[in-house]
Amino acid sequence: MKPNYLEIDSVEEWENLFEKSGEQAILLLKHSTACPISGAAFKEFKVYTRKPKRPIVCVLVKVIESRPVSNDIETKLGIKHESPQALLIQNKETLWHASHWDITFERLEQQVNERIAKN
Repeated sequence: MKPNYLEIDSVEEWENLFEKSGEQAILLLKHSTACPISGAAFKEFKVYTRKPKRPIVCVLVKVIESRPVSNDIETKLGIKHESPQALLIQNKETLWHASHWDITFERLEQQVNERIAKN
């Protein structure tokens, strides 16, 4: 099954998503294509996105290839950059974030189900 995520590579795409985060929450993965730990997190993210009709928009940012986007995310959210890094965003606020080995299918599923259901 094809993963259901959007890869963004421009600050404009990020800013549009961020502005619309009140309408639909965002699960964003900051991924380094040069890091094996990030590769493992990306695999977990892809498994998570395979389920159709998630209640959120799943977004991928490759941090090496799209450094300005990654930097703008850090600035707007006020959360120090790490990669890999997962961020759950709604109403322009970070509801949850994790990095490195804390990014698993189970954690993504749990956090979205707990935090998005409440909002």
